[in-house]
Amino acid sequence: MLTMNTSLQRRAILCVLAASFGYSCSAAVVRGLSVSYPALEMMLFRSLVVVLVTLPLLLRQGGLAALRPRAPLGHLARLASGYLGMITAFYGYGHLPLATNTALGFCMPLFLTLLSVPLLGEVVGWRRRAAVLVGLAGVLVMIRPWEAQAALPLWPVTVVLVGVVGWALAMISIRRMGAAGESNVAIVAWFGIGSLLLSAVLVVPYWVTPSWGGLLGMLAIGLITSAAQLLMTEGYRMGETTLVAPFEYGAIVYSTLLGAVLWGEVPDPVGFVGIGIIVTVGLYIWWRESGRLRPV
Repeated sequence: MLTMNTSLQRRAILCVLAASFGYSCSAAVVRGLSVSYPALEMMLFRSLVVVLVTLPLLLRQGGLAALRPRAPLGHLARLASGYLGMITAFYGYGHLPLATNTALGFCMPLFLTLLSVPLLGEVVGWRRRAAVLVGLAGVLVMIRPWEAQAALPLWPVTVVLVGVVGWALAMISIRRMGAAGESNVAIVAWFGIGSLLLSAVLVVPYWVTPSWGGLLGMLAIGLITSAAQLLMTEGYRMGETTLVAPFEYGAIVYSTLLGAVLWGEVPDPVGFVGIGIIVTVGLYIWWRESGRLRPV
């Protein structure tokens, strides 16, 4: 008979796997809608749903008082960097294979490692520095710019990687706000509100009146993403971080399968090698930061 601890750990793993699947499905919907609707419009509806989902949490934690920011500049930095990461990811889903865009997103730990030195004052040993270089080599293997015709279009890849740097900066902003005592609900709510207002302004020149199917699809992006966020949070709440974190990489498997089934996108053998390098390095960096080993 399973002990309660083992049962909780299994439930935590299932939550993270389900969350990764949800994020992959959301990305597939974005990819499907990108031929008809601009990224800004999809982000508008996504942010609207996230704000509506966050409202009950705000009411439970003190209403508007829970929104009182302790680090206003931190919220602005998180909005700017996180919005950059989100809009470039949406752009990438419309211009790159689903698995490729997902794999590039997992380069975030590489940039977070590099940026944590000047911005957080963290000490990064030679092993993690070498891992970052290997991870970036994995990106080059995927792109193969040395070939007469690169395996992937360089401009979309560059845009997505710039956004990945944005996500890394957003993580640093969240760390700083958490250290300043800012609540998780306030961080999520202010980002949702800021993204909603920013998208509402920026989308005006590009607005496309959605069909009922398009509207449902864009609302589904927000609903699926919100559900995935809740599942991911629940997984990390129930399970040990060192156990559940690697299962986020299930998104690579899901996105590869969805891309193959829906659009016939199958990475070539060299592309799979590049993806494998990025995943391996990401897992290694996560392992080094998990506290199992002494810092080097």
